[in-house]
Amino acid sequence: MLSDALLDWYDRHARTMPWRIGPADRKAGQIPDPYRIWLSEVMLQQTTVAAVRDYFHRFTTRWPTLTDLASAKDADVMAEWAGLGYYARARNLLKCARVVTDEYDNKFPGKYTELLKLPGIGPYTAAAISSIAFDAPETVVDGNVERVMARLFNIHTPLPAAKMPLTEKAALLTPQKRPGDYAQAVMDLGATICTPKNPACGICPWHDPCVARAEGTQAELPKKMPKKPKPTRFGIIYIARRDDGAFLLETRPDKGLLGGMLGWPGSDWTDAPEENPPLDADWRTLDAEARHTFTHFHLRLTVQIAYVGLNATPTRGEFIELHAFQSSSLPTVMRKAFDLTAGEWPKS
Repeated sequence: MLSDALLDWYDRHARTMPWRIGPADRKAGQIPDPYRIWLSEVMLQQTTVAAVRDYFHRFTTRWPTLTDLASAKDADVMAEWAGLGYYARARNLLKCARVVTDEYDNKFPGKYTELLKLPGIGPYTAAAISSIAFDAPETVVDGNVERVMARLFNIHTPLPAAKMPLTEKAALLTPQKRPGDYAQAVMDLGATICTPKNPACGICPWHDPCVARAEGTQAELPKKMPKKPKPTRFGIIYIARRDDGAFLLETRPDKGLLGGMLGWPGSDWTDAPEENPPLDADWRTLDAEARHTFTHFHLRLTVQIAYVGLNATPTRGEFIELHAFQSSSLPTVMRKAFDLTAGEWPKS
């Protein structure tokens, strides 16, 4: 069977992950921690393994259990999340931790249907947790699995239209035996052998049954619909520093991009933003822009700065004392804006 061949390969070549129980340890009786599996899966959404490793280590060092995370301060979690992007995931992370703590006696449910009821857990994440953490025979399909299935069965329907047929093929191969290891094996195969470019077909455990390899079409797959060009939005960021070194920051609304995050006061992000400074000051516009790309648009921010006295009274936000301010806790786009101010302030 195809699954047996892949599991044999996985037993020898499984990647080492800080959240993973390897195949040898799993066979020896070690059980995956659902908390660590859930946390890693949420972090890995739209992000690479390499980018997630350090974040995962910091989170699990600071909040080693689900109960620890559930009792954490929102601001602390959001600050640790800064740089991972998609901040709604961080908000849902806290919501989910608290729901599981309060309503499920600190234990993640193992069933796919129950997991779907939790904040921030969609079909993929529910299948991954159920399969990897609880060894349930759920079909786990990420981008790696889609690519493997498209090549194995030589499916030329472009994504996203191909998602359903690719998932159906993946479901046919999901075994009852060791489904958690199998789910990770397919993802490892896509990440290390059946890569987007230059797949290593010669050493693939599915070399012989792969239809695309036999037809010579593997490099073309999976096919994707052309991406629409991203629009560009514009905005204004106001960075005010007080005589004592404190910076003016505000917490963004819970809904929307960067929701609940601490950042610089600014305008709306539109085609033609209107100036709306948070206090009366001698604002100066920097020559350079802060530029950032989100999922659906590019953003270009004009950065205005002002050095103000101790009696400055903002109409929104509050001054954060210098000892309590860490630029590393800001969202990436806000940190980019701050970095442009280096050397711009009067020497104290």
